[in-house]
Amino acid sequence: MHISGMSGNEIFCLSQKGLTPGEIVVGNSVVSIGLAGGLGAMGRTFAGGEVRQITDLISEGRHKAIERMEQEAQRDGAIGVTGVSTKLGRLAGFTEFLSQGTGVHPYQPGGQHRFFSTAASGIGLYCQLDAGYQPVRFSMGNIAYALGIGRGVMGSFRTLARGEVKEYSSMYNSIRHTALQRLRQEAAGYGANAVVDTQIRMLPYGPGTVELLLTGTSSFHPTLSQGAVPEHQVVTSELSGEELWNLAQIGFVPHQIVMATSVYSLGVAAGIGALFKSVQRGELPEVTRLIYEARENCLELIRQEAQQLGAERVMSTRLEIREISQGLVEIVAIGTAVKRAPESMKPHSPQLIPQALILDKASTDAADSVQTLGSRVAPMGVARRGVGTAGNQALGCIIALFVMILMCCAGLIPALIEAFG
Repeated sequence: MHISGMSGNEIFCLSQKGLTPGEIVVGNSVVSIGLAGGLGAMGRTFAGGEVRQITDLISEGRHKAIERMEQEAQRDGAIGVTGVSTKLGRLAGFTEFLSQGTGVHPYQPGGQHRFFSTAASGIGLYCQLDAGYQPVRFSMGNIAYALGIGRGVMGSFRTLARGEVKEYSSMYNSIRHTALQRLRQEAAGYGANAVVDTQIRMLPYGPGTVELLLTGTSSFHPTLSQGAVPEHQVVTSELSGEELWNLAQIGFVPHQIVMATSVYSLGVAAGIGALFKSVQRGELPEVTRLIYEARENCLELIRQEAQQLGAERVMSTRLEIREISQGLVEIVAIGTAVKRAPESMKPHSPQLIPQALILDKASTDAADSVQTLGSRVAPMGVARRGVGTAGNQALGCIIALFVMILMCCAGLIPALIEAFG
């Protein structure tokens, strides 16, 4: 008897592809960064940039947990694992990585099967298989990044003036390229030519440090290439299984994920002006223009990146505008650049079965569908809260150092007067 976490709709969809659910499988890894690594990470946090010690620690911990989960599934006789998720938590002061999924078995025992793991639920897996994407392995790309003293302090000063705060904007726009490149690199290592159903998360990791995590399913589509491809040719997509199927049906294929962030400050002068005007009823032109400029800048970055990739359009674009502090707004856009697909990439079925369109509480797709853009792309809000502490501490240290120098100078003045008097 198997204990499965799949819903009835997922089980039905899998049965259409000759699969049946097995046991829930789990893998974990508890790690410590160590004294030397902790000191090195602390120094890098203040200096700014990628904190390689933390990046490697998180990557190794997640991969070990996933590997143990896959081994448990294979011991149970499964040919794959669906609905794979990876989580990070604290346990007795150490870092614990937990991976979980549901094993799947062939409906008819026997035969040779290549083991796979996928982030998709049973419904998502059905849609991907029907669209021609064969799952290979659950893949990830991550980077732990610190804003550092320099950017934290300069960013705080830049918020006094109106316009884009490039110290904050460039942070996210830089690290997402690195994380995406590592995701493609891992997929290429598995022999895949695409990564589908990609999830994007920004997670805080200690004071002043954040982790950008991209997870998805490395897959192989025979029309995209005849064999393995270099990492820069690996296709990436944030589209769900259903969206991927619909996209193929209308003659498009995903090309690359495109993202952009713009952080704008209202500035002290404009903020004071808006404050006075807010006493009266009516529009606040300064705030209106600021948000409009920030939104246009963010969308222009998306457009430029898609054009450089040679894409025809950007689909499923989500735009989020939020105030992350007084007078400071964050605009984030995420989409998938697509291009025309050859006729041979049409799905196997002329239309999706009804069960593939029903989302119930037991389906992992249901949780993803209600996450909305806010939980996925609030990274700058998380990043600013994380690095704000480091920036404030740095500013306090500079002020304290300045006061100390003044006190030393004040103490030397009487001695100098006495010596030369």
